[in-house]
Amino acid sequence: MIEPTSERALADAVRDARGPLKIRGGGTRPIGNPVTGEVLSTAKLSGITLYEPGALTIVAQAGTPLAEIEAALAKENQRLPFEPMDHRTLLGTDGEPTIGGIVAANVSGPRRIQAGACRDSLIGVRFVDGAGTAIKNGGRVMKNVTGYDLVKLLAGSYGTLGVISEVSFKLLPGIAARAVLTVAGQDVAASVVTMSKALGSPFEVSGAAYANGRTVLRIEGFADSIAYRTEKLKDLLEDDGAVSVETDPANVAAIWAGIGDVTDFKGGDEDIWRISVKPSDAPALVAALGDARTMLDWGGGLIWVACKAGTNLRAIAPEIAGHRTLIRASDATKTALGCFHPEPAPVQAINAGLRSKFDPRGILNPGLMG
Repeated sequence: MIEPTSERALADAVRDARGPLKIRGGGTRPIGNPVTGEVLSTAKLSGITLYEPGALTIVAQAGTPLAEIEAALAKENQRLPFEPMDHRTLLGTDGEPTIGGIVAANVSGPRRIQAGACRDSLIGVRFVDGAGTAIKNGGRVMKNVTGYDLVKLLAGSYGTLGVISEVSFKLLPGIAARAVLTVAGQDVAASVVTMSKALGSPFEVSGAAYANGRTVLRIEGFADSIAYRTEKLKDLLEDDGAVSVETDPANVAAIWAGIGDVTDFKGGDEDIWRISVKPSDAPALVAALGDARTMLDWGGGLIWVACKAGTNLRAIAPEIAGHRTLIRASDATKTALGCFHPEPAPVQAINAGLRSKFDPRGILNPGLMG
């Protein structure tokens, strides 16, 4: 395993590589098609290099544990806006989530419907391309993003365009209080209507999910505001079913950790898929999936599916547009089906062109994204 301790050492390692490299952050998300190559870990590129609470910005090396960053932010009552998911329970992995790995996979949690994805909070990135050249794009303030937006390009590229060495984020203030409203006894179609109604209201819903026959909605802010908005949402949803309210901080945190980390699907030998669709298409797709277990997030725009091992969900109701990503399965199933949704030919051509420019030798996570 190659474990550089500086960006220069990282650049040397990539430049001197004589074969494929398997890029690893904290090792918590083995998502993507199997990759064969020498492991290049960014775990020792660690530490917060700049934190300016007054400017609501933070800069950290790629291998910095997420827990370290969140602890530093909590001391100043600040947070990352996008509520990153922790995959360890779902995938049965250990290791430690790192901020570079989160950016590389564009990991975003339930709050995406309100605050956007990881890439939307990312304002700067440093990385090493496949030729071993260190590149900087963006900066440490919002107005410092000029030229080609490589910041957004690197987020979600899974290490196939470059190995991230440092990232910069804009931040948000902490949250004073939270509440969860639950509507029980709904099917998927009724839940999507309820979530759409709540998200379209002026009451600032920051989470909308459906699991185990229950629709759950989250609101956040100051206590007085939450009390007011809770009552207004209850009135809005009075025809959808009985609404219960939970305000205990520990219980609210547990509910959303379970949703964001998909803990209901932990363990077992089922394959796990992540499907992005228009919320209005979710009921039809869930019905087509038959006996598969499902959970909806993002107001119905994200469907988590646990199904029989080896099942090709892309062959089910293919007329429903969206992206169907295989998250957990055997290597044989990943190889047979491919983890990422097949791209249209024009997009394939664009991506191939990008990879040839950023990784002309084809050594960075080759084949991971197909």
